[in-house]
Order: sequence, then structure tokens, then C-alpha cells
Amino acid sequence: MESGISILEKKGFWQLVRAAVAGEQKDFTSGDLKRALFMLAVPMILEMVMESLFAVVDVFYVSRVGTNAVATVGLTESVMMLIYAIAVGLSMAATAFVARRTGEKDLHAAANAAVQALYLAMIIAIPLSIAGIIFAEDILRLMGGSSELIRDGKNFTRIQLGGHIVIMFLFLNNAIFRGVGDAAIAMRVLWVANILNMTLGPIFIFGLGPVPALGVTGAAVATTLGRGIGVLFQFYNLFSKRSLIRIEWGDVKLKLGLVAQMLRVSLGGMSQFFIHSASWLLMVRILSTFGSSAVAGFTIAIRVIIFTILPSWGLANAAATLVGQNLGAKQPERAEQSVWTAAYYNVLFLTSVSFVFFIFAREIVGVFSQEPAVLRNGVLCLRIICLGYVFYAYGMVIGQAFNGAGDTKTPTYMNLVCFWLVQIPMAYVLARMFKIGPAGVFAAQAFSFSLVAVVGIVIFRRGKWMEVKV
Repeated sequence: MESGISILEKKGFWQLVRAAVAGEQKDFTSGDLKRALFMLAVPMILEMVMESLFAVVDVFYVSRVGTNAVATVGLTESVMMLIYAIAVGLSMAATAFVARRTGEKDLHAAANAAVQALYLAMIIAIPLSIAGIIFAEDILRLMGGSSELIRDGKNFTRIQLGGHIVIMFLFLNNAIFRGVGDAAIAMRVLWVANILNMTLGPIFIFGLGPVPALGVTGAAVATTLGRGIGVLFQFYNLFSKRSLIRIEWGDVKLKLGLVAQMLRVSLGGMSQFFIHSASWLLMVRILSTFGSSAVAGFTIAIRVIIFTILPSWGLANAAATLVGQNLGAKQPERAEQSVWTAAYYNVLFLTSVSFVFFIFAREIVGVFSQEPAVLRNGVLCLRIICLGYVFYAYGMVIGQAFNGAGDTKTPTYMNLVCFWLVQIPMAYVLARMFKIGPAGVFAAQAFSFSLVAVVGIVIFRRGKWMEVKV
């Protein structure tokens, strides 16, 4: 490896991009740190770009069905956040364990950790999928959906929640690839899954040939099919002889001791995102009291925000992998420097995006809906939330750094305080008591995410995360 050499000194920028997409570099514990971050971040960012592009395209299609259809997606996804919390929690543990073992140069132990994570996912996901299928209507009713919305959207919710096991595997397998440093495979999986989503979406939503128009239900069918095929592609690569973390059939054994150890780390990650997701759910519940237009406007704005936040998560995930692998290689200073470097580049990116969003909010939201109430709420949400982008840039990288080190408890406590003790009461007081309306909910979200970032920086600088054992 070319230690101490700048990214562009010996290779051109596009040559390095091609090398990163091809997954040429496998060792990230030595050599030039900026190059290592670049080689990991490019495929992870491209992975998240496709995921974020799908989020925007999907709501674009659904918005053509009607306001209730967009609101159905918003209400369902607020509940799906709880499912994502479990998937992300397991993924954090998988990345931490696999990255640490990879840094120790023990790929057999990394493969064992991956298998136990998959067992844990099945144990948790199957009952939740069954519950989602059975209680779909009750969930929409609990979230404040009207009788008309429930009638038209129940099948969308049923399919989305019933496909929980697919979501779990998609998250978890990609976390395994990222942990071992094979970010290019994770990128290809998301591209396959989401290109299928975007291709099948209009076919099932609006109908084509023998395929009937299913409306908003068609969006769920397309998403589940696309993700399911992506999962099959993941398993093909996990068991392929060319895979860096190659799993042999002899490794497919349940090891309760390792499962229990992984569950302990996972619980911190699950709790961390469950707290965040449950608070998000309550925020949407407060918002739903202002009608479907408020929820629809919020849903559109959040999809647009995701378009930029997810690529930033790609950079944060690269930092998490570098932290895990370098702690495994007994290089805590390199692990810390990778975090500050990733955060710096994230700030540059999100700050520039925030200017565009603030200035062109009406034009951006107007692409998805011209209904006055929806447009008004969407523009308001986009402008308020993008004001905190500088803070989010640091917060997401530092949060993932804790998780990459296996310290899932610290972000959990941070989320508990900032989201439950600050965000929810603040949203209710501003929106209902001070009668600011939806703007109060949006302001509470922007403030709480910024607070998480500030608290995270203070705790990270103390360095206790370097001492965590996994």
C-alpha cells in the first residue's frame, strides 16, 4: 500500500473511483488514511445513493395515486422505523464483531460471527413478520389513519410489515460485507435491489399488460420483490469461494455463547434506534392530528432529505468500519483520526446541500405535489430541518464511530435524553400548546438532532470508546 501518499498523487481521481467500486483494496489498517477512507466510502456512498434515489422515486410514483396513498406510506414507515431499529441494531453488532475479527486477521472467526448474526435475525424476524400481517389494519388505526386510508392502504402496510425478514437479511448481510471491508459487494446488492424496485414500482402501481394496477399496494409488492432478490444475491456472495468472508457449510452451526455475546451488543444498538424510532413514531402521531396533508408533506420532505442523508450515512459507515478494523489491529489513534476526517468531509457535503434545499424548497417539493396544503407543509419541513445539517454531519459520523467500536450503549443514552426527554415534549408544546402547528414538530426534530451531535462530540473526545472489548 502507498503509505503517506495523497489520494491523487499517483492515481487519477477516476482511477481511484473505479478501484473503489471494484473493491480492489481489502486492508484498511495501514497506509494512507485518506485513501483508505476514500476506498471504503465510495462504494458505501454509491450504495446509499441508490437507496436514497429509490426513496424519492417511490414517493414520486405514490404521490400520483393520491394524498391518502402518500400518507399511508408515511404512517407505515413510521412504524417500520421500529423494525429498522432491530435490523440496524443487529447490523451494528455484526459490523463491530466482523470488523474487529478482520482487523485481527482472523477471517474464520469473522465468518462465525456472521453466521450467528443471521441466526439471531431469523429468531427475531419471523414472529414480527407474522404479527405485521395479522395486525396491519389495527396499526394504521392506532397511528391515526382515517377509515378511507385504512381501507385503501391496509394491504400496503400488510406486505411491508410482513416482509420484515427480508429487510433484516438485507441490512444484516450488507453490514457483514462492510465489516470485512468488502463494501463493493454491499453496494452491488443495493443497486440490484433498488433498480428492481424502481423498475417494478410503476408496473405494479399503475398496471402494465397482464399486471393489474394495484395502487399504493403495488409499491409494497415491488419493494418486497426487489429486496428479496437482493437478499438472494447476498447469500450467493456469502457462500461464494471468491468472497472475502467466505462462509463454508461447516460454519453453519448455532453457537449459543457467541449468539449471547452478540445479542448483548445488539441490544444496545436496538435500544439506541428503538428509542429514536419510537420517538419518530410519536412525532408522526402528533403530526397526524393536523390531517393527511401535514403527514403527506412531511413524508415528501423526509424522502427528499433522505436523498442526501443516506449518502452521508455511507461516509459514516466507512468511518465505523475503519474504527472497528483499526481497534482490532491495536491502532486506536488511527481509528480516531478516521472519524474526524470523515466528519470533516461530511460537513462540507451537507452544508452545501442545505443551501440548495433552503433556497429551492418550493420547487423541489412541487415536483411531488402541487396540492397547496401538502406543498406548504413539505416546504416548511424541508427548510427547517436542513438548517441543522452541519450538526447532523458530525452527529451521524460520531454515532457510527461508537457503534463501530462496539460501544452501542453511549448512543443509546444520548438518544434517550435528546429524543425522549427533549424532542417529544418540545414537539407537543410547540405544536399544540403554543399552536405553532406542524412547524413546531419540524423545529423539535431539527433541534434534537443537533443536540445529539453536540453531546456526541463531547463524549467522543473523552476516548472511552477505545477501551470497549467485543
